[in-house]
Amino acid sequence: MGRSSFRITPLQRRLGDTAFERLKRFARREWFLTALIALYLVLFINDSLLLIRTPRLIDWRSLALITSLILVSKGLELSGAFTRLSLVLIDLSGGSERRLMFLLMPAIALSSAVIMNDMAMLVFIPLVIITSRLSGIDTARAVTLSAIAANVGSALTPIGNPQNIIIWNTYGLSFVEFTWAMLPFVLIWLALLLLFTMATGEKSLSLEKLPPVAINRRLLLTSFLLLTTDVALAETGNSIWTLPLTLAVLLAFGREALLGFDWALVLTFAFIFADFGEVARLISGHALPSDGLALFLASAGLSQLISNVPATVVFLGPRPDWLPLALGVNLGGTGIITGSLANLIALRISGIGMRDFHRFSIPYFLAALVISILIFLL
Repeated sequence: MGRSSFRITPLQRRLGDTAFERLKRFARREWFLTALIALYLVLFINDSLLLIRTPRLIDWRSLALITSLILVSKGLELSGAFTRLSLVLIDLSGGSERRLMFLLMPAIALSSAVIMNDMAMLVFIPLVIITSRLSGIDTARAVTLSAIAANVGSALTPIGNPQNIIIWNTYGLSFVEFTWAMLPFVLIWLALLLLFTMATGEKSLSLEKLPPVAINRRLLLTSFLLLTTDVALAETGNSIWTLPLTLAVLLAFGREALLGFDWALVLTFAFIFADFGEVARLISGHALPSDGLALFLASAGLSQLISNVPATVVFLGPRPDWLPLALGVNLGGTGIITGSLANLIALRISGIGMRDFHRFSIPYFLAALVISILIFLL
């Protein structure tokens, strides 16, 4: 065979370059998923039987419920209802920066308890950025406090974030039982956030009149009914059916949510279950904290290193007390940027630097941690 048979044509080179560039763009955009895939490969090299164990490592009920609720949250986001709420709050501020922040923080927190913290960031961060630029507010401060509000608010309910969904499903708790147990800590964390907000200067805002936002009533009603139905199914132990129901209903009445959904998120959570379920298996011989303050501190600390959803999966192996675990991984999302996916979304949308983010998030995390420790010791 002649040497010319192996010659790469210019077209092949261009196609190869295009594929490589796409791969690089994907790795930059989905760096967390890329890291999870790399970790899976390392674990697979360590033990080739991981491929066989993977279907058992994935919590399919929780994955179905997480996917369903993110889809429903996307529908609520695209309906325009929460964007309209944001504009109403801006109007109610009366031109006061401090009043605007006092209105925004609880609104973001409560919204996150319903539409999940990741979706709340997609809804509120663009408005926070626009408002900051128009009025001269410190953008980094406003974005960071908004991310903290989303993490704190989402801690309240079992549907507020992925780690709560996993804990809720695993322990078979009722919606009310979970929410009631988390309420005292969430109120304290929110009060602390409002104290941080008080440091905002009393500056007059010079906002131009913002355009009205139309509400898609069909999508809003469909998403709200799906939300209540999915919660009811999860309450009765039928989480696995939430996904086919949600997909079918949105295909008929809310295709916008399906088209606007980031399906890479589903793959991300699947790899989280596989990777950190395997990590939990590997360290199963080592004693992990199982209750009280030790579990709270360990889960909050590990969340700073590997994010709070993977930390949840690691600690669920020996089935510890659920409340200290839930408190730890939720508070852990308010510190270092990697503590929560909501933080990464806020950073990606806003473009602020990690140093600016940590300038506000780490002092808040440390203050909330100290207060929480004191409550545990009482």
